[in-house]
Amino acid sequence: MTYDLLIDGKLVSGDRTLDVVDPATGALFATCACASEAQVEQAVAAAAAAFPAWAATPVEDRSAIMVRIADVIEANLEALARLLTSEQGKPLADARAEVGGAAWFMRNYANARLPVEVREDSETRRVELHRVPLGVVAAIVPWNFPLLTGTNKLGAALITGNTVVLKPAPTTPLTTLLFGALVKDIIPAGVLNIVTDHNDLGHVLTAHPKVRKVTFTGSTATGTKVMASSAASLKRLTLELGGNDSAIVLDDCDPDVVAPKLFDAAFANNGQLCIAIKRLYVHDSQYDAMCDRLADIAKNRIVGPGLEQGTQLGPVQNRMQYDKVRALIDESRDEGLIIAGGDCPAGPGFFINPTIVRDIGDDARLVREEQFGPVLPVLRYDDVAGAIARANASEFGLGNSVWSNDAVRAQQVADQLDSGSVWINQHADFDPDIPFSGAKMSGVGTEMSELGLAEFTQAKIINRSKAVLA
Repeated sequence: MTYDLLIDGKLVSGDRTLDVVDPATGALFATCACASEAQVEQAVAAAAAAFPAWAATPVEDRSAIMVRIADVIEANLEALARLLTSEQGKPLADARAEVGGAAWFMRNYANARLPVEVREDSETRRVELHRVPLGVVAAIVPWNFPLLTGTNKLGAALITGNTVVLKPAPTTPLTTLLFGALVKDIIPAGVLNIVTDHNDLGHVLTAHPKVRKVTFTGSTATGTKVMASSAASLKRLTLELGGNDSAIVLDDCDPDVVAPKLFDAAFANNGQLCIAIKRLYVHDSQYDAMCDRLADIAKNRIVGPGLEQGTQLGPVQNRMQYDKVRALIDESRDEGLIIAGGDCPAGPGFFINPTIVRDIGDDARLVREEQFGPVLPVLRYDDVAGAIARANASEFGLGNSVWSNDAVRAQQVADQLDSGSVWINQHADFDPDIPFSGAKMSGVGTEMSELGLAEFTQAKIINRSKAVLA
């Protein structure tokens, strides 16, 4: 099967090629088209040319096209999911959930609207706030949820009247390219363009004078580069960046009840989730019991290739991330006590057994940095105020959670946590109608809900005097 670029409504061979590795084997399993700088320029030009007509298309007609896109995703769910597992590594059930989620997001955006707001209608004037599209949107997508993240960005851009150049991560380009092939005849030529690269052409999009907005999900380090390269043309930006989410468990929780929920929130997608729990603070009175329960869960998780029945955790997605996580685990041997995992299954692939580390200090790199993999440090506290201060000490502020049977105590802690999202008795709960944004070094702007939708538009004020001209 060939995996081609989508430029101006046509499937196009790349001027280069890109090898894709199956993380379950560590071996090459497919080759796809890879764009040159000239082809990225062509994609931007196509999007710019398509913009006036798409922006003028009635919103109900744009919505109908998006519903058809969702239909196509659902009709091809199994093929998309199997390909997603092969390139990303996640268990097939999780891949099916991601593909289904992509269709759900697209339908949700198809029904979204930003109506005209009447800000004043007095005897002297009428003031209206209109939301108009920006133009070409560059959507840059990470490797952990390539299809879901891509459709989240695409849906918001399309319903508000923008055109898109979508760039998936170099290690997970295939599902996005297949998606492009499936929908190319539904979307008018140039409205959606998909290009790939060797992680060397992002700057062409972010600095391009015809690109009016960049929506980027990825690391904070790369996000700062995106912001810098976008500055010259004052592009609108939405940056969803790194996180080092904490969870604080208050002393009224039962470890047997809470530990499975905490484990799932930490190890979702093998820990490769920006809003996964990455630091767990447990009261001294429950610390030993919680550590033991988490270790038991970790030891019983089934790790293996995502396409094998029964697999619960797949491989780390790529060699670079695998090496990073292994290095963090190795360092933690001298800084804490590994009570589960810490090793890798025999055989090929980028597998790491789920790892629990206790008795580790706040200065350890595993605690200070975002591990983005299957390892969780569990930290002891004896004072809630101290735990809140330690949670807030991070440079990141994507999300935090607090766990308690006392709603009043939980709310008091939540009010003091410094992050864009704070969950109570859950973690990483989101949907398209809930605003999502990061504080501090975790991002700029908002995604999802009407607040996120508005970021794909320009506010246009129409201020009409009611005075009669003589």
